[in-house]
Amino acid sequence: MATSGNNTEKVLRERVRQLARLVEISLTLNSTLDPKRLLQYIIDSAAELLDCEAASVMLYDENKGELRFAASSGSDPEQLATIPVPLDNSIAGTIFRENKPLVINDLAAHPFHFKQVAEEVELKERSLMGVPMAIKDQVTGVLEGINKRNGDFTEDDVHLLSVVASQAAVAINNAQLLESLQAAVAELSRMDEIKSDFISIASHELRTPLGLVLGYAELLKQDASGEASDMANRVLNSAMRMRSIIEDMTNMSMLQMGEFDLILNVVPIQEIIQAAYKKEQANAEIKGHTVVFDFPDKNIPVKADTQKLERVFINLINNAVRFTPDGGLITITVTPKSKEVQIDIQDNGVGIPEEFLEKIFQGFFQVEDHMTRTYGGMGIGLNIARGILQLHEGRVWAESAGADQGAKISVVLPRA
Repeated sequence: MATSGNNTEKVLRERVRQLARLVEISLTLNSTLDPKRLLQYIIDSAAELLDCEAASVMLYDENKGELRFAASSGSDPEQLATIPVPLDNSIAGTIFRENKPLVINDLAAHPFHFKQVAEEVELKERSLMGVPMAIKDQVTGVLEGINKRNGDFTEDDVHLLSVVASQAAVAINNAQLLESLQAAVAELSRMDEIKSDFISIASHELRTPLGLVLGYAELLKQDASGEASDMANRVLNSAMRMRSIIEDMTNMSMLQMGEFDLILNVVPIQEIIQAAYKKEQANAEIKGHTVVFDFPDKNIPVKADTQKLERVFINLINNAVRFTPDGGLITITVTPKSKEVQIDIQDNGVGIPEEFLEKIFQGFFQVEDHMTRTYGGMGIGLNIARGILQLHEGRVWAESAGADQGAKISVVLPRA
């Protein structure tokens, strides 16, 4: 009787130890996101828990429709990964296809024993137990224990390994998702660098030939008359538009690379807005717009890089001019506050859908489809404006009641 009691106590202690180990394994699996470390931990834990000589993880390759070794005790993982395990006529394939555990305590007599793997790992396999690794009803791989040290694999072993396998499947899936996400982020970063380099190189290379075009167009305009003068004026206007685009591309590239230096001076905000409007005045007059300035009598000074802040308002006024049908009304209001000044540019143009009020400040974003665009532009003006304003400790946002209801772009800057 005493012997029976001692055996029961021994079994209970072993169960408690196993349960504690399962909790420990679960915590580690849920906190490990490095795929290599995770796989190594899974096979080490499985071999220890089952008291067997080795363990292995095989994952399903959806493209090739076969199992591939992801990790195995005492073997070169890269070499082992080159050995495909067929779904038919293999023990692991049977476990995977049927989604059921399989215990084989006399492996030499089994017809589906895959000897190529045994030769690779240089392990004389006597017994094997495998369980499916599944997430809900989807089997993603197989976890195996090889060569039980004492006795045969039991139903208790199947239960223990099944618990580890189910948690391992989720952990591996999470690690793979993270790895894919990191790869996608790295690729996006690389593409962003390529885009920035392209913008920088293109804007630099276009400056020299554009300077020649502007110079010759100026000379032609001075010397020509009649129709020739009109044509020279068109060339000049187009070249100046191109120069403005190049300036935007350069500014965007410098902002992205963190190379945008400010030369700050105290200057009235009204002067900056008026200077910006003069550069867009011809476009406004061509479209027959009425532009109203609602400025306070007293100048409102701001600490700003005059040239760069002027570029902000050139872009904002240009947007209002372009997106307002001919004969529209544009109102530019300056409102002083205690420590800030707010500038509102209100138009009665095409408006902005509510879902795009924030997106329009993203680089290269266009509300219109690029194949059916009416208003032109590269979609970087507002992005540049926000970047420059942030460097001035300012902010910008858009408001609109919807399509054909006009839009208002508001800028807030600290007062000097």
